[in-house]
Amino acid sequence: MRRLLALALTLGLALAQVPAAWLGLEVREQEGALVFQKGGLRFSYVPGLGWTAPLDPALPPPRGPELRLDERVLRAAGLIPAELPSARLRYRLAEDRLRLVLDLPPGPAPELPRAEGESPGWFTFYAPYFVPNPPDLEGLSFRYDDRGTEIRYLAPEGRVYRWRTFELGAPARFVMDAYFVPPPQVRTVAPGFELRREYVWTPEPLELVRLVAAAGAWKLRPVGTPGRRRKLPEMAPGALAVLNGGYYDPKTATPIGLWVVDGVPVSLPYGRSALMWDGGLPQAAVPKFEAWVETGGGERYRVGLNRWPARLTAHTLPGRVGRAGENVIVVRGDQVLHTYPAPVVLEPGQWALTYPDGDGEWTGRLKPGARLSLYVRLDPPVRYALEAGPLLVQAGRLAYHPEAEGFAKGAAQIEKVTYQAAVAWTREGELWFVTSGKTTPGVLAEQLLALGAWGAIRMDAGGSAQLYLRGALVFPERARPVVSGLALWPAD
Repeated sequence: MRRLLALALTLGLALAQVPAAWLGLEVREQEGALVFQKGGLRFSYVPGLGWTAPLDPALPPPRGPELRLDERVLRAAGLIPAELPSARLRYRLAEDRLRLVLDLPPGPAPELPRAEGESPGWFTFYAPYFVPNPPDLEGLSFRYDDRGTEIRYLAPEGRVYRWRTFELGAPARFVMDAYFVPPPQVRTVAPGFELRREYVWTPEPLELVRLVAAAGAWKLRPVGTPGRRRKLPEMAPGALAVLNGGYYDPKTATPIGLWVVDGVPVSLPYGRSALMWDGGLPQAAVPKFEAWVETGGGERYRVGLNRWPARLTAHTLPGRVGRAGENVIVVRGDQVLHTYPAPVVLEPGQWALTYPDGDGEWTGRLKPGARLSLYVRLDPPVRYALEAGPLLVQAGRLAYHPEAEGFAKGAAQIEKVTYQAAVAWTREGELWFVTSGKTTPGVLAEQLLALGAWGAIRMDAGGSAQLYLRGALVFPERARPVVSGLALWPAD
């Protein structure tokens, strides 16, 4: 199943009638009347005339071949204790779950069982209420007694089963969720490579698709072209697998953050976590670097870079740069274009150096056409890197702190429930390409840690999250051109 189906059916509400047999009633015909009996309790219905004394003849008659009885009849007959409250049931059925909702009456409520767990196929819930409207759903059955209602559901065969119950307020409701999802699937796609599809519980089921590469069986390379969006297979023809890479400016396709190929930076750090490696097992961290500018006369000045500002700050991304009280030197390549008062909107292919207004060392000294070059040195140097973030797992511990990486609190980038993509690895040297169903990166971090990840970093998410295997999209269902990717080949 590619994707958990939305709960497409509206909550259904069945008629308030209960089959006689579900209440433990024996029914027989006697002298033209239907006689209902349970222990010493007995009452009768005469077709065409109605109920016999002591019941009101005008009460609703039995319905259908199951002889369904209205709650008013059952209470008048004394079959339901007067102190047992009623709670009507609504339901919603989808391919992977059944949700039952009891609408609770106002006032003090009996204690309800709150729990979650697994079962071999039968889900059983006990509610201390009389449920007058059991729906007619295949696999769903009800048993009634003086203390309440037992609700049982037999899920489809060949699934993984889990259930949970919880309460909601305003208005008061009791929710019973029964989940049934496909079992884990493992497929060998090449020597040392397995594609795994599985569900983890958050507590709702979350689909994970992982390409697992055994230690020493893989080689990893960043692929793509800054400023150009393409489908992932086009970036790495012949690769066994390709996962989407880091963030980029949607208008210009400019990559956001560090990107290093064969030791040469093709994009400079922004200031978030990056995946870095030299050919072996990767690591993920905010890269350490030194940045400086150099004039045509050979003068060198230390500068801040992007989200790591300083008195002199270099900006490498298109868009608005500089603050009030600063000047902005706009540069294309290593040639000064002009100096402006801040703020300035950078165009694609430009970078800028900001400095405080009134700084006599810089004001007016770099005329248009003068040389100004920007340099960055990583510490330590790496052969390959691709920035994304936030960091999810580090050294076998949860390391999800998005605000420390410049993600605004509450930002959609980290709060939106959407498709996720990540790279993870184990202490033993396995490498995982991961895509997931719709969730948040914080939830994904917890699940990867639970699966045994030693390290993990999120890549771009949402519509960009996608995993290809031998040129075919594996997950999710829609492809999107992106700027960068991570390609995996079997080791030579």
